[in-house]
Amino acid sequence: MPDMPMHHPEAPEAVLAALEAAARRVETPCGAGSMAWRLWGEGEPLVLFHGGSGSWRHWARNIPRLARHRLVVCPDLPGLGESAMPPPAETPAPVATLVREGLAGILGPGTRYDLCGFSFGALLAGHVAAQAGEELRSVTLVGAGALGLKRQVTELVKVRSVEGEVRIAAHRHNLASLMFADARNIDPLALAIQEANTQAARFKSRGFASSTSLKDAVARARCPVALLYGERDAIAWPEVELRFQALREVQPEAWTGIIPGAGHWVAYEAAEAFNAMLLDMLRRRIGL
Repeated sequence: MPDMPMHHPEAPEAVLAALEAAARRVETPCGAGSMAWRLWGEGEPLVLFHGGSGSWRHWARNIPRLARHRLVVCPDLPGLGESAMPPPAETPAPVATLVREGLAGILGPGTRYDLCGFSFGALLAGHVAAQAGEELRSVTLVGAGALGLKRQVTELVKVRSVEGEVRIAAHRHNLASLMFADARNIDPLALAIQEANTQAARFKSRGFASSTSLKDAVARARCPVALLYGERDAIAWPEVELRFQALREVQPEAWTGIIPGAGHWVAYEAAEAFNAMLLDMLRRRIGL
């Protein structure tokens, strides 16, 4: 499965369709319906949780590279993508339990895995880590909020009531404001992913971001913890180091990393550097 360059010559819909066609799709119970999971590759499981208002497509530029080395497991988190809404919950913990149970059903109880979560997915990953036993080998948090620190307000444009070029312009504005450090990196594939994710998003996760929910949860993790940011992540800039300090207050041995020049969606904007950093962290901390 070849890596995809930033500016892929194929139509973005064809790129996503080919990636989806290469996956094995599995469903597990979720609320009144089911949760959709996709798996690529084989070997030791590496589970990827996407961000808020997202889907498995947030990892489109990472799956091909990572699946060369690992069994890559990507859910559509509850209430997002093709997954049903979870039962009502006041905190992320019950949602994390639902996801963890689904994962155990797919991999088999006790199967060891590594977990990487982006943004809202990082929050859920922290809550999974708080609940998990020895089956969770490591957790990597990417672009994480909910560490008890204030973040800059990012004004986003609503897109649900607009169409055509106005809708594309709104997507581009939102990606430039929140997800990318350099608007020139917003390519047709990123816009197609944003459109697909927005159409399917129902679960609202932004209310958790300014809490201490992740910090409190990951304090209970019993596995190695890592925290990565793009250097110009809109939710952390210009105080990325304060977020590392907040994590080390509860996980003193945590591994931290910054990817220069990248924004919040670092795994897409700086995919090559992100893939290399994640694989290197797993090799050095876990030995795989």
